[in-house]
Amino acid sequence: MRRALALVAALTVLTACGSGTDSATGDSTVTVFAAASLKKVFTDLEDDFETANPGVDVRFSFAGSSDLAAQLLAGAPADVFASADQPTMDKVIADGRITTSRPFATNVLTIVTAPGNPKGINSFRDLTRDGLSVVVCAPQVPCGRATQKVAGAAQVTLRPVSEESSVADVLTKVTSGQADAGLVYVTDAAGAGAKVSPVAIPEASAAVNTYPIGAVGDSAGAGKFIDLVTGPVGRQVLTEAGFGVP
Repeated sequence: MRRALALVAALTVLTACGSGTDSATGDSTVTVFAAASLKKVFTDLEDDFETANPGVDVRFSFAGSSDLAAQLLAGAPADVFASADQPTMDKVIADGRITTSRPFATNVLTIVTAPGNPKGINSFRDLTRDGLSVVVCAPQVPCGRATQKVAGAAQVTLRPVSEESSVADVLTKVTSGQADAGLVYVTDAAGAGAKVSPVAIPEASAAVNTYPIGAVGDSAGAGKFIDLVTGPVGRQVLTEAGFGVP
């Protein structure tokens, strides 16, 4: 009920809008490029937005922020970009595809293991033990840059068996049994539920990622979606998923 009331208060002014039209249905569309770690939250907000805006279809492309930025820099059509860190957003702004962005959430890393933590991993330093298979994000993506900062704070050199292009891929390697442990955002660990056991790391505070969101162009639909994400409804959904406030 609390969320429903907030939704009514925040979205009563929204009207059907979008940057394109689906030729098959006639619906307006808003295309959102978003970091993989935002998938659950934005999917939840999709229902809110479309309920408040009949005839508008929100379409998502979820992937690593760096991959999405590269697509935008290559001219891929989109209306909104939500990145998992500011440096990635800055590249798109520097290219001129986005004029400005707004911070809307924060996130930090945690270790995830198989349920029950069978390898007995209790600290960041434990990830360097012989015989342990660890997966992380590649250094060019936001979760990879955060991993490097945490490793520096812990004065540890990791030897991962693979470096993935998104935090979702790291999580999959752990939940599928392909790796003993991985470094993901706390929100991804929470979303995985009983499929993983999280191990908190104090050093994570050295690498707090701030998520920015910006409009690609000036479509009305993009502005409305960004207002939803940064407004009270979006804040509630983000907080419930474990994101922090910037």
